[in-house]
Amino acid sequence: MSGSTDRMPRLLALVPYLLARPGIRIEDAARDFGVSARQLRRDLELLWMCGLPGYGPGDLIDLSFEGDTVTVTFDAGMNRPLRLTGGEATALLVALRAVAETPGVVDTDAVHRAIAKIEAAAGQAQPSGVVVGRALREGEKTAATRGVVQSALRAGRALRIRYYTASRDQITERTVDPMRLLIVQAVGYLEAWCRRAEGVRLFRLDRIDEVEVLDERAAPPPAARPTDISDGVFRARPGQAEAQLVLEPDARWVAEYYPCEELGELDGGRLRVRMRYGDESWMVRLVLGLGGDARVESPPGLAAAVRSRAAAALERARHLPVTLGQ
Repeated sequence: MSGSTDRMPRLLALVPYLLARPGIRIEDAARDFGVSARQLRRDLELLWMCGLPGYGPGDLIDLSFEGDTVTVTFDAGMNRPLRLTGGEATALLVALRAVAETPGVVDTDAVHRAIAKIEAAAGQAQPSGVVVGRALREGEKTAATRGVVQSALRAGRALRIRYYTASRDQITERTVDPMRLLIVQAVGYLEAWCRRAEGVRLFRLDRIDEVEVLDERAAPPPAARPTDISDGVFRARPGQAEAQLVLEPDARWVAEYYPCEELGELDGGRLRVRMRYGDESWMVRLVLGLGGDARVESPPGLAAAVRSRAAAALERARHLPVTLGQ
């Protein structure tokens, strides 16, 4: 029997393996992969239905069987070297790190080798407005935070955290009773009973600035229930305002870092998003800080506030003394 965790790496390796060994006997290939000939035939049948997007007959991987041998006659582009943009490299690294840190992964060494290779190649990736080096440094810090949280969960201990709330641009210190770790769309979260808020809250691991395991036992109250994330992590709260923004390519990171709903891709690599916020002054600072790479489509009041703040800043700049370098 072959589980899905074993089968996926085998399927990914089969095409380049067969391309290098045209006409190989199925028995020999099965022996190299450590499976039965029957299982390998099942894998080949599945590969026969895989290929490029569109999935027309001319886009699928094609195999030729002669007796007990097999040859790849069309590889659906799997013989070409993989070239990633900066954004694709970052997204893949984030996902791989999440997999490597998730209990139950079969071959974490292989995952770490893949991470190392992508990190080495990231410098050659095509730019797409994502700073790969910054993402990697944040990933290392997040991994350390995850380790502390996991140890607290195993020991059943409470945590003291220093947490940045992006929607309010606020840093708070909280004592929480950990309940579980979640990974949603390659982002790690601690779900815990927050004693400050007196409710269950989700804390993004990459926004936990400091974390300390306490001597006291974690004791979520009986009423604490896991969060339903079937419709996503973030949900609108009563009275919370919404902004519709158009992000230029260099500002697309906003949709990854802040709670956003992507509304559609636009020409030139731009992205339209809907973003909830609790403090208008914080939202104005965010838009202005993007230096023209974000445009407010709605609400009109927010757009007016951005224009007013920008005009006031320009007016102050007119009266600043000008000094020339020596």
